[in-house]
Amino acid sequence: MDYILEQLLLFLISLVANGLSAMAGGGAGLLQFPALLFLGLSFSVALATHKVASVALGVGATIRHLKEKKLSWKFAVHILAFGLPGVVLGAMLILSVPDNIAKFALGVLTMGLGFYSWFQPQLGMHPKPRQFVLWQWLTGGVVLFLIGILNGSITSGTGLFVTLWLVRWYGLDYQRAVAYTLILVGMLWNGFGAITLATQSPVMWAWVAPLVLGALMGGYLGAHLSLAKGNKLVKRCFETVTILMGISLLIDAAT
Repeated sequence: MDYILEQLLLFLISLVANGLSAMAGGGAGLLQFPALLFLGLSFSVALATHKVASVALGVGATIRHLKEKKLSWKFAVHILAFGLPGVVLGAMLILSVPDNIAKFALGVLTMGLGFYSWFQPQLGMHPKPRQFVLWQWLTGGVVLFLIGILNGSITSGTGLFVTLWLVRWYGLDYQRAVAYTLILVGMLWNGFGAITLATQSPVMWAWVAPLVLGALMGGYLGAHLSLAKGNKLVKRCFETVTILMGISLLIDAAT
């Protein structure tokens, strides 16, 4: 493939994938990771390349969301403190673990998230602040740790798990939950996972630039649309992406 066309194709794939992910709160790998495999990368190289590039999604979305000044840094520290150790652990384990069974189980679970949200019309439409005691904070944190393991070890989609967990357990609306997911998972969780994977597997650095540029622009534009259009659009994007992601994982597991 001609070099310029190849770079343009990678940019467009990244722009669309990350724009949709920024609206839904995860799922950039629905398009981006399979595309890297289709273009000839091995699983491990595609995974490491995708993780490195996906950090830019968090950067682009962060630039937009921080303008709103509506996030709690104490809550952000809670998410990071429990999630990051899981991310590093998952990234250290993935390259030595067969993934078909994991993909099948994750596909079923991911589709379940989408249908659960679909059949709960008011879920995440309005914030429901909650006063937690210690055991509730710890329970929420343990689940974030487990999602972190998945984030480090699975190609994509785990940001969707974080988004729904923040809505269901912590009482956030979809807009606020997506903001936390994109900033903390998109930039920091993925950043730690990318560093860990890059030390264990080669990265296709020649493809990183167009993927990063597409992720930066897609992340910013997707975050802007989610803020401008409100919770209804974000919720529908979340449900659509989770169901499609689940189908994609099931098909991938069967091949």
